[in-house]
Amino acid sequence: NRSTYFRFKTCIMSIKIFVSKDSTALSLGADQVAEAISKEAQARKLDIQIVRNSSRGLFWLETLVEVETVQGRIGFGPINPNDVKSLFDADFIKGAKHPLALGLVSEIDWLKKQERLTFARMGITEPTNIDQYIEHDGFEGLKNALNLDPQAIVQTVTDSGLRGRGGAACPTGIKWKTVLDTKATQKYIVCNADEGDSGTYSDRMIMEGDPFVLIEGMIIAGLAVGASQGYIYLRSEYPHALKTLNEAIEKAKSAGYLGDDVLKSGHTFHLEVRRAAGAYICGEETSLLESLEGKRGLVRFKPPLPAIEGLFGKPTAVNNVISLATVPIILAKGAKYYQDFGMGKSRGTLPIQLAGNLKRTGLVEKAFGVTLRELLYDFGGGSLSGKPIKAVQVGGPLGAYLPESQFDTPLDYEKFSEIWAILGHGGIVAFDETVNMAKMARYAFDFCAIESCGKCTPCRVGSTRGVEVMDHILAGKDVEKHTTLIRDLSDTMFNGSLCALGGMTPYPVLSALNHFPKDFGVDVKETKA
Repeated sequence: NRSTYFRFKTCIMSIKIFVSKDSTALSLGADQVAEAISKEAQARKLDIQIVRNSSRGLFWLETLVEVETVQGRIGFGPINPNDVKSLFDADFIKGAKHPLALGLVSEIDWLKKQERLTFARMGITEPTNIDQYIEHDGFEGLKNALNLDPQAIVQTVTDSGLRGRGGAACPTGIKWKTVLDTKATQKYIVCNADEGDSGTYSDRMIMEGDPFVLIEGMIIAGLAVGASQGYIYLRSEYPHALKTLNEAIEKAKSAGYLGDDVLKSGHTFHLEVRRAAGAYICGEETSLLESLEGKRGLVRFKPPLPAIEGLFGKPTAVNNVISLATVPIILAKGAKYYQDFGMGKSRGTLPIQLAGNLKRTGLVEKAFGVTLRELLYDFGGGSLSGKPIKAVQVGGPLGAYLPESQFDTPLDYEKFSEIWAILGHGGIVAFDETVNMAKMARYAFDFCAIESCGKCTPCRVGSTRGVEVMDHILAGKDVEKHTTLIRDLSDTMFNGSLCALGGMTPYPVLSALNHFPKDFGVDVKETKA
């Protein structure tokens, strides 16, 4: 009857279909899928609303399509444009059955096993919708911070146990306290968003999917140390993040969260995005500051630390995207809430990025203590090729290669240090048994040679000589002599390099040599550098 028709019509008009506009989703055809859904709905005279939201990080299911229902969001994926017609034929807008139906997205086991704190809004909200951000507890941390003095904010962050998520794992509170205690008329907050490690994308996801949480974290940091100006040093290869961040900053200004009088509190904080120079070395904080000042990205000698003499010679807090984006939940829910996650001195959660030869790749936010084996098999599903996983590299191109015998190591800064490995930015790249680890060791030297700023001899010359020596080993020439030379060279780079680029290149080189000696053509016992 007529009343039933209008109720049905209203129901159809209210249905929202969600398709991510994250860079990974776009690269897998999200725009094409969204367009196909729109055209098919028009052909069927269905009035639907397509919402381009952030990504949940289930990249093996992209393009992921979600439909809003009374029960919650029903997922379908991975979808390509050719699947769209069959979705409508199956009446998917009512959550009907389909071969690619996933059920309630919130109930997907991969998501349910996570502890999402920093990434709580990912895949749920629209990236630059400030009202949605506020509806999902956004700016609660900032409001609490405005009622505290700077020392109390710093103490809260210190008590939470938050450590730098960019790789160095320096306690964030200690860095902030140094900036706070240093007298100066001008101080700065600098966000290191020059995410360049292989297999990492958590920074990009935050900036593209939940930019307000980074903005809020930087405002809180400014309040904590007395800084009135912030800069986001953004990787030049992130055009989508650039557009999203600039749009979010303008909306935050209009809403009173940025400017000369933050929420009418009398505090000033201005924020702008600066594009990076396109060099890996500029991920090192002092090289970043040089670049931000308009100079060539060369590493500075320390001391003085950037916290004392940083940008333009002023006290500067340099923090990673994830570190700053985690601050709001700490100020919103308290230090103890965050500290209750994790193990040992590694508190809270870590956004882990699964990449490489795995069936299921994507972002996993877990409390510290989860093992590599759980991540590789419970989440990653094992290798995509079906062959045994031979090694994983954790911590980017300068991270150690870990063999299967170390897969039960819990993700913890100290536990990784015990096995001469690093957690770094949380990127995990898996390799199956077909990989040649001697070639991977050569790649580490080659990477360092290409990306070196050239300021110090151990890094500039050592990496180039390393490539040459590895070529001899791969050619089978005097292997024993040349592997001894590799160890001596690594020792020089490890102890003599000015920054972590040269100093950490021995991690992938020696771990490959120690754990996989057969790939080098020699029988070498496992030893440390």
